[in-house]
Amino acid sequence: MAATKIIDAPRNGHEMAPLNTRARGDGTHGVTIVLTAPQRNSVQSVDIPGGDPERAAWSGKMQFFLSIIGYSVGLGNIWRFPYLCQQNGGGAFLIPFMIMLILEGIPLFLIELGMGQRMRLGALGVWNTIHPWLGGIGISSCIVTLFVALYYNVIITWVFFYLFNSFRYPLPWSSCPTNGTGFVLEECAKSSETTYFWYRTTLDAAPSMDEPGGLKWWIVLCLMLSWTIVFFIVMKGIQSSGKVVYFTSLFPYIVLTIFFIRGITLRGAGAGLMHMYTPKVEKLLEPTVWLDAATQVFYSFGLAFGSLIAFGSYNTPKNNCVRDVLLVSVCNAVTAIYASVVIFAILGFKATMNVDRCVASNTEILVKHSFLENKNATTLEYEHAMDRLNDTEKTLFQLSECTLSKELDNAAEGTGLAFIVFTQAIVELPGAPFWAVLFFTMLLSLGLGSQIGILEGMLCTLFDIDIIKRVKKQHVTGVVCLFCFTVGFIFCTGAGEYWLKMFDSFAGTIGLVVVALMEMIAVIFIYGHERFTEDIYQMTGYRPGLYWQLTWRYIGPAIMVCILASSVVFMVIRNPTYGAWNAELGVVEQKEYPSWVMGIALSMILAGVLPMPIVFLMRSFQCLKVDLDIHQGSIRRNETTASTKEMIDNDDDDDDDENDFSGPALGGHVKTQSDGDFSDDDEEDKPMTMRMMMMRPTTTSNVLNVPTSRKQNYSKKDAYDV
Repeated sequence: MAATKIIDAPRNGHEMAPLNTRARGDGTHGVTIVLTAPQRNSVQSVDIPGGDPERAAWSGKMQFFLSIIGYSVGLGNIWRFPYLCQQNGGGAFLIPFMIMLILEGIPLFLIELGMGQRMRLGALGVWNTIHPWLGGIGISSCIVTLFVALYYNVIITWVFFYLFNSFRYPLPWSSCPTNGTGFVLEECAKSSETTYFWYRTTLDAAPSMDEPGGLKWWIVLCLMLSWTIVFFIVMKGIQSSGKVVYFTSLFPYIVLTIFFIRGITLRGAGAGLMHMYTPKVEKLLEPTVWLDAATQVFYSFGLAFGSLIAFGSYNTPKNNCVRDVLLVSVCNAVTAIYASVVIFAILGFKATMNVDRCVASNTEILVKHSFLENKNATTLEYEHAMDRLNDTEKTLFQLSECTLSKELDNAAEGTGLAFIVFTQAIVELPGAPFWAVLFFTMLLSLGLGSQIGILEGMLCTLFDIDIIKRVKKQHVTGVVCLFCFTVGFIFCTGAGEYWLKMFDSFAGTIGLVVVALMEMIAVIFIYGHERFTEDIYQMTGYRPGLYWQLTWRYIGPAIMVCILASSVVFMVIRNPTYGAWNAELGVVEQKEYPSWVMGIALSMILAGVLPMPIVFLMRSFQCLKVDLDIHQGSIRRNETTASTKEMIDNDDDDDDDENDFSGPALGGHVKTQSDGDFSDDDEEDKPMTMRMMMMRPTTTSNVLNVPTSRKQNYSKKDAYDV
C-alpha cells in the first residue's frame, strides 16, 4: 500500500483520525511521521480559501447584491415591521430597532458573510471547520430555517389568493355579501367588509385551535402553487434563482415609490405619519419589545438562518464583504422606514375616511333626537352637540367615539395589517383593482425573494452532508418542497392563521437569538477574534477596529443574553395568547393557547436549540456510531478533522512546498497525495471517512504519543520512525 502524506492542520482537540501503518518486512509494523510547521494565518497562502474549488459562484457583483437585497428586504419590511411598530409604541420601536441594528445586526451580518466567504462552505461546514464540537450550530440553524420556511410560504399562499381576486371588479372585499332575502349577512355587518372577506371567505376561520375544521381546498391549491413556483426557482441553486432576483429585488421599490407618491397626496396622510413617529416611551420598559426588535433585525437581515453564509460562500475570496455589509445594512434600514412611511400614510387616509363615516353616522342620530338641526352641521356644531351629552346618554343613543387616534391605534391586527387594513384603504382609492394588483404583486415578489434565500441557506447546509451531496440538487429540493407542502396542510385548516401566529411567536424568535449568540461565541472566542480580524483584512484590506471588537466580544453577547433571560421570564409571567375569530360577535377574541399546543411550541424551541449540546456531547465523548452521518459533512470537506496532528509520511522526500495548503481551521483543505494510487482522471482528494476509519484494522502493538503543544517548532524534514 502506498504511503500517504497529509499536510499539517492546526488542531482543535478533536483527535479521531488513526495513524497509517505499513509493513517493514520484518514482521513488525511502523509509522513514519513528518512534523511540519504551522501554516500562516492568511488567505494569501492559498488560491482558494476552502470548500469546493468547483463551487457555484455569482455571475457578477450585481447578481450577488440583488440576491442579498431580495433576501434581506422581504415581507418583514412591509408586513412585520409596521405591525411591530404599531404594537410596540409607534416611533418608540425605532429606538430598540436601531440599537439592535448597530450593536447586533451589522456585527453578526459581517460574521456570517465573512465566514462564508472565507471558508466557502455552508453553515454546517463552517461550524464543523471552526471546531467539530460546534457542528450543532449548523443543524440548529437548519431546523429553525425549516420552521420559518413552513409558515413563510403560507403568507405567499394568501397573497396568491388575494392577487387572483384583485382582478375582479368591484373588488370582492369592497362590500358585504347578502343572504337570500337581500339582507347583509350579520357576521359581515358586525365586523367590516374586509374583515369578513379575510376571516370568512379567505380563511373560513375556526372558533379556536381545538376546533380546526377541515382543509380549505382553495388554500391547499394556492399552497401547492406557491411551493411549485419556489421549487422551479431554487431547483438549480443560484444558476436559476440568480436570474429571478432582478425582478424580486427591483420591482418592490418601484411599487413602493408609486404608493409613496400616491399616499402623501391623500387626506389624512400627515396624521398617519405623526402617529407613526410619535413615540410611546413607556413601551421600552417591556422586555418583549426588545426581543421583537432583536428578532426583527434577524428577520430583516436574515441572520442565523445560514442563508448569508451560503451567499457569502459563492463570492470570490477577495470580495469586499465589509462594504457589502454596510451597503445592505443601510439599504435595509432605509427600506424598512421608507415602507413604514408608505404604509402609515395610507393608513392615515383610511383612518380619516373611517372617522368621516363615524361622524356622519353620529350626526344622523343627533338630528333624529333633535340635538342638531340638519345633517349639514359644521364640525364646530357637531362637537358642541357631543359635548352636551354625558357618557350615559351617548351609550343610550348608541353614539360612537370618532377619534383619529383610536382608528390608528386599531390599525394593526397581526397579519391583518396587509390583508384587512391595507385592503380597506385600497378600496377607498380610485381604480381600486389596479392598486390591489400592484400591492399584492409587490408582496408576492418580496415574499418569493426571501423564501428563495431561506431555502438556499437550508439546502446549502444539507449539501454539506456527504450522503446528500451525492444526490442531484433537483431531487433534494423536490423532496424538501414536497415535505414542506405536506406539513403545510396544518395551515390550510380553519385554524391556519392561529398556527401561523404560534410558529411566528415561538419557532422563529428564541431559537434565532440562541443560534446567533452561539455563532458569535464560536467565531469570536473559539475561532478567535484576532484570526477573524486578520481574515477580514486579508480579504478586504480593511482591519476591523474598536467598534467591531467591542460589539463582537462584549456588547453583542451581553445584549442577547439579557434579551433571552428577560423574555423567558416575561413569557412565564404572562401566558401567551392568540386572536381567535368570534363569528357571532364579529370580533377577534384573545384566547390562551391550549396546553397541547404549548407542548408543540416548546418542542419546536427545543428542536432548534438541542442539536448544539447534543452534537457537542456526541463528539466530545466520540460517540462515533451515532455521530457518523452528522460528521460526514466535516470529513468530506476537510479530509480529516481540524485537530488531526501532522502525521503519515511519504517516502518520497522530494516534494516541494507547493503542495502545502492552509489547514481547515483557516478555511483550506488538508491536502492528500499518494504515490501512484490514483490516476489523473481520479478525484484529487479521497477523504478518510468515519466509516472507513471504523472498519480499518488497528495495530495494538504500536503506541504513538504525538506532542500536543501547538507552539513547538518542527523542521519540515525532521522524521521519526517508530
